[in-house]
Amino acid sequence: MARWVVQAPGRLCLFGEHQDYLGLPVIATAINLFIRMEAEQRSDRLVIVNMPDIGESEMINLDAPIFYERPRQYLRSGLKVLRDLGYHLPHGLTVTVRGDIPINAGTASSSAFVIAWLKLLLTICQAHEGNNPETLARLGHKAEVVEFGEPGGMMDHFAASFGGTIFVDTRPPFRAERLPVQLDGFVLGDTLERKETLEVLRQTKEQAIEAFKQIQSNHPDFDIHTTPTETAMAYANKLPEPLRSKAVAHIHNRDLFREARETLSRGEVKPERLGEMLTEHHSWLRVLAVSTMKLDALVEAALEAGALGAKLNGSGGGGCMFAYAPGKQMEVAEAIERVGGKAFIVSVSNGAQAQIL
Repeated sequence: MARWVVQAPGRLCLFGEHQDYLGLPVIATAINLFIRMEAEQRSDRLVIVNMPDIGESEMINLDAPIFYERPRQYLRSGLKVLRDLGYHLPHGLTVTVRGDIPINAGTASSSAFVIAWLKLLLTICQAHEGNNPETLARLGHKAEVVEFGEPGGMMDHFAASFGGTIFVDTRPPFRAERLPVQLDGFVLGDTLERKETLEVLRQTKEQAIEAFKQIQSNHPDFDIHTTPTETAMAYANKLPEPLRSKAVAHIHNRDLFREARETLSRGEVKPERLGEMLTEHHSWLRVLAVSTMKLDALVEAALEAGALGAKLNGSGGGGCMFAYAPGKQMEVAEAIERVGGKAFIVSVSNGAQAQIL
C-alpha cells in the first residue's frame, strides 16, 4: 500500500494586522510549526481521517455526493475543489493529522490544515496544480473561504504554500511576492487564551471603514494607498473619537509596513530598527483595542528579557504574540513562560511539502 507524508507551516504576520480590509498589503513569514498528515492507501472507497490532537475523526465515502453538514468542513471542501478541477481520488485513504501550531490562536492553523490536505490530494492524483505554490494557495482560499461564504483574504494560504517571508497584496484577486531576506531569532508566545476572532474583526473593521468613509466624504482627494502621511493625519485628526484614534493608528501602521517592505525587499535586515518597528506596530494595535492584558504582559516580558521587538500576532483578542530576539531566544522564551504563556522558539520555514514513502 502506498504511503504519503505532507506538511504545511503556520505563520507570523510581521506587519499589516487589520490592514487587509482596507485593501492595504501585509508582510508575513512561514514558521517551522506544522500541520502534518500521514496517509496510507486503502483498498476501499472510504477516506478516514483521524485527528488525535483534537479527539475527532471523520469518514467520507468517495462515491457519495459531497455536501456540508456544518460550516468549515475543510476535508469535504478540499475534495470538492479537487473534483471541480476534474480530479478524483483513485482509492480510499486512512489519514492521521497531527500538528504543533497553536489552534485558534492567530497562527493560521486552519489554513495550514487546508493547504496540507490539498497538497496531499493533488500529490496522490499527480496533479500539476500541487507543484505551483500560487495555484495551491488559491485553491486553499477557495476551499476554506469561498466554499463557506466567509470573509477572508489569502495571506495565510500564501504563507503556508510559498514559505519564507512574503509580501501580500490583499486586494482581490490577491498577489504574493517572496522577499529576498533571511530572518531569524523569533519566539512565538501563546497566551493560552483562545481568540474571539469574528467579534474582534467585526468591531475593528466597522470603525476603520467608517473613519475612512468620513474622511473620503469630506476630502474626495483622499486615498489610503497614496495620500501622504502629513495630509492623511490632518484629515484623521478632524474626526470625532473613537474614529480619530483608530484612523491615526491605521495610518501609522500603513507607514510602518511601507518602511519594512522597502528594507526587506532589498534583502536588508537592520535588527534594532526592525525590532523598534514591531513594538511600535503593537502599540498602535493596542489603540485599535485588539490586544489583551495577557498579550501585553507577554510582549512586556519579552522586551524586558532582551527582545529587540515584540507584538501580537494575527487579529488579536487572545491567541499569540511573537518576539524578535536574535541571540536571546532562550531567555525570551523563559520570560514568556514565567508570565503564563507557552513559548516556541521558531525559525522561518519552507512552504508546503509532500513526500511519497
